[in-house]
Amino acid sequence: MKQNLSFAKRGLVFALISGITWGLDGVILSLAFASPLLLGEEYWLLAPLTVGALHDSFSAFWLLCFNGATGRLRELGRTLRSKAARPVILGALFGGPVAMSSYMLGLKFAGPAYVMPITALYPAVASVFAAVFLKEKVAVRAWFGLLLCVVGGVIIGYTPPEGSLGNEFYLGIAFALVATFGWGIEGVLATSGMDLLDPAVALNVRQLTSSSVYLLVVLPLAGGYALFVPALTGSIGWVFPVAAMTGALSYLCWYRAMNMTGVSRAMAINITYSLWGLLFSAVFTEVEITAAIITGALIITTGMIMVVGNPKEMACLRSIQ
Repeated sequence: MKQNLSFAKRGLVFALISGITWGLDGVILSLAFASPLLLGEEYWLLAPLTVGALHDSFSAFWLLCFNGATGRLRELGRTLRSKAARPVILGALFGGPVAMSSYMLGLKFAGPAYVMPITALYPAVASVFAAVFLKEKVAVRAWFGLLLCVVGGVIIGYTPPEGSLGNEFYLGIAFALVATFGWGIEGVLATSGMDLLDPAVALNVRQLTSSSVYLLVVLPLAGGYALFVPALTGSIGWVFPVAAMTGALSYLCWYRAMNMTGVSRAMAINITYSLWGLLFSAVFTEVEITAAIITGALIITTGMIMVVGNPKEMACLRSIQ
C-alpha cells in the first residue's frame, strides 16, 4: 500500500509539471506575435498558422528523438499502420490544424492570459461529447461544474483589456472557444484508440499527423511559406523549438500522470495550466492581470475539478485509478 501511495504521489508531480509546462508553452509562443515580422496586417491569418505549424513540427521532431532514444521507433512504424491509430489520427486533425490553429489565432488577438483559462474548458467539452456519443453518464456534480466553467469563461471574456481593439479581442475569445471544442473532440476520439497504444508513440503519431497537415494543406491554402524561413532565422527563431519542447514535455508528463495517479486527479491538476499561464504572462509579458482574469480562472479551475471527478475521491490517493 505504501508503495502504491508513493507511486500515485509521483504521478501528481508529473501532472503538476504537465500543467506548468503547458502554461509556459503558450506564453513562450505568444512572444512570437510581438515580432514585427508577424504583425503585418496582410499576415493576420498566415502568421498564427505558421507559428502553429512550426510548433507542431518541432514537437514531432522532439518526440521522434525521445522515442528513438527509448527504442520505440519500430513501435511507431507498426502503430502508424495499425487500425488502433486511426481514431488518434482523426483526433489529431481536430486537435492540431483545427484546435491549435484557433489557439494560435486566440493568442494573437486576445493574449495567453485570456485564452488559456477558456481553453482549460476542453475536458468539460470532452465530457459532454462522451455523454452524447459514447453514452457515458455525467453526474449532477459535473453538470454544476460545467455551469461554473461557463460563468468563469464569461467573466474572463466580458471585458477587453485596456488599450485593445474590442473586435479583435472578442475574435480571439471566439477562436479560443473553437480550440476548446477541437481539443474536446480530440480527447473523445483519442481515448477510443489510446488503450491499445503506447502513449508516447500515440502522441508522436498525433504530432506527425498534425505537422504534416499543416505543412502540406493548411499553409498552402493560407498563403504559402512566406513566413516559414524568416520566422526560423529571425530574432524569434528560438521560440519555436523551445515552446515545442515544453509542449512535448507537458504531453509526456500528462500521459505518465494519468497512468500513475488516475485520469481524474491528473486532469484536475493539469488544467491548472490556466493559472500558471497567468503567472508566466505577468512575468514575461506586459499584459495586465486583472481581478476578472484571476476570478474567472479560479472559477473555471474549480468547475473543472468538479467535472473530472469527485473532489473527495481525488483527495484520497489510497484509491489508485
